[in-house]
Amino acid sequence: MMIRRTLLVLSLTALAAGCASTPTPTTIADTAAGNPQLSTLSRLVADAGLTETLRGAGPFTVFAPSDEAFKAVPAKTMQELATNKDMLKAVLTYHVIAGKVMAADVKNGNVKTVNGANLALAKAGAFVTVEEALVQQADVPATNGVVHVIDKVLLPPKR
Repeated sequence: MMIRRTLLVLSLTALAAGCASTPTPTTIADTAAGNPQLSTLSRLVADAGLTETLRGAGPFTVFAPSDEAFKAVPAKTMQELATNKDMLKAVLTYHVIAGKVMAADVKNGNVKTVNGANLALAKAGAFVTVEEALVQQADVPATNGVVHVIDKVLLPPKR
């Protein structure tokens, strides 16, 4: 009887510990920083001085290029982004829209980005595209919005 009670207590303690370690949602900036496939984006957000903005109240929807997406960007463009903070901010804010848009809520058409330019969204069945990028991981929750991981870096139209 005593052994059963001890096993029950140990089981409940382990179960409670497992529940306590469930990650709690964080801000978009912290969600990106904690996601290994978004390390390049997280670094560039910090370089552009946008970390605090993406920790702000929001809500925001971020179409977050994966590290693989950044590897496909020509080295010359990446160098230009590293030296031109205004261009870097323009590119990064082109990936952000005001409001929280879950994948299921995407409507075909244009939405205005924080950058001020329009971004084409489309949905066909379970597939969501943003311009020519495909959403690879949708609906990553954040306390101030949502992140959708995409397979391409989007460049805003020239003004």
